[in-house]
Amino acid sequence: MHSVLLFIFICSAYAIVHSYLLYPLGLLLFTSKIKTKTEEFSLTEDLPAVAILMAAYNEEKVIGEKIGSVFETNYPLNKIIFYIGSDASTDATDSIIKDWQKKFPQINLVNFAGRTGKSGIINQLAANATAEIFILTDANVLFKNDTIFNLVRHFKNKRTAQVCANIIKFSESDKGIASQEKSYIAIENKVKYAESIRWNMVMGAEGACYAIRRENFAPVPPKFYMDDFYITLNVIEQGKEIVFDNEAVCLEDVSSQAKEEFKRKVRISIGNYQNLFRYKKLLFPIWKGTAFAFWSHKVFRWMTPFLLITCFCISFILQFHYFEFTLLFTLQLLGFLTPFIDWLLDINFKPLRFISHFYLMNAALLKGFVTYVKGVESNVWQPTKREIN
Repeated sequence: MHSVLLFIFICSAYAIVHSYLLYPLGLLLFTSKIKTKTEEFSLTEDLPAVAILMAAYNEEKVIGEKIGSVFETNYPLNKIIFYIGSDASTDATDSIIKDWQKKFPQINLVNFAGRTGKSGIINQLAANATAEIFILTDANVLFKNDTIFNLVRHFKNKRTAQVCANIIKFSESDKGIASQEKSYIAIENKVKYAESIRWNMVMGAEGACYAIRRENFAPVPPKFYMDDFYITLNVIEQGKEIVFDNEAVCLEDVSSQAKEEFKRKVRISIGNYQNLFRYKKLLFPIWKGTAFAFWSHKVFRWMTPFLLITCFCISFILQFHYFEFTLLFTLQLLGFLTPFIDWLLDINFKPLRFISHFYLMNAALLKGFVTYVKGVESNVWQPTKREIN
């Protein structure tokens, strides 16, 4: 019996270490830093038309700067149409958009009378758009001068169906969890770039900004969260290529409030499990690059809350038989208590904050799983509180 428990403990612990350490470290160490050059558009060529699709709900703090960043571009303005779906906004979002329409008539404001949810809005905007390339983005994500071009240039290669932007998180300070979230996303971007080089795909585009061919866009089912991941996995299912472009830079503000980030992570978690069961066929054969990346980068992470609980329970049992497990049990208990200790002491001690952030992410995953099992009634969302003045 003890040997069986020990085996389960080792397997569970390995899955966690593999996903969070060994897989990203292996990719970063053993993948070429430079992607093989393929066909790309130049700025002097006849570039394809672009439809920018965006859902917005009460984004008065950021919507003006967002629109400005889109049109301060080196991409031909006559090739850009900006579709904005206002999800029954009750603040000044709509009036700000209308003011910008006077200067840029290619802005199309679509008002939704009742709360619809991001995926429903994007589905409708995509159905009305005729441009060859879609760029899906969020209201709080700011483009650089060359962001649009750097995304679109890869579509000269007919095999490329989707291009992911390099989302750089910023905050006015490193209070709360802002520093940890920025570090986590920075590592994730490096891993996705390595996946793009090694397997010509990315295990999940960041919904803040990515481009996709209209013909490869898949409408997201009702009540689905994580529309970006659904659409990305659909591209992989089609057997098409995905590029991660380090030079297609966008800036996105990050919340420093653990409570706000926790709610966002719960929404992401619900979508993770929805997509896992929709695209479970992509998990096999496991030796295929796509399946290996899916297990390593995503599935083991989504299983981590259950693996942590398994390791904790086994450690509690085995501590009465092996001295080493007394120490392991104590360390795990302290780990589970870290978010509470961090909240109670409120000291900006980075190692403590990273551990706390890890356990909070997994608590959000667990809550998201429970919500998924109970049944998702709506995917209407509340945007994260903007910490921008």
